[in-house]
Amino acid sequence: MPFLQNCAMRRAKDDRRYLDALLKSFRGGPAGVQALAAALHEDSDTVESVYEPYLLRLGFIERSPRGRILTEHGRAYNSGEKPDALF
Repeated sequence: MPFLQNCAMRRAKDDRRYLDALLKSFRGGPAGVQALAAALHEDSDTVESVYEPYLLRLGFIERSPRGRILTEHGRAYNSGEKPDALF
């Protein structure tokens, strides 16, 4: 398997793991970064610098004063749907 293809598969797996944790462990949020990091067994700096920028850019999560919130686009992506308005 080519390197970039492997990276993309890993990225999708990690994104789904983040979204799944936010949905199942925190009912879609709000959830603080420390709590999310603990649920993912990751450092909070890793969550903020690796996971979240991409998910924020895609509109799958939002940051609020109370924590991270899963958006409708994030719910659709996590359930396997492909919303037309997003892509």
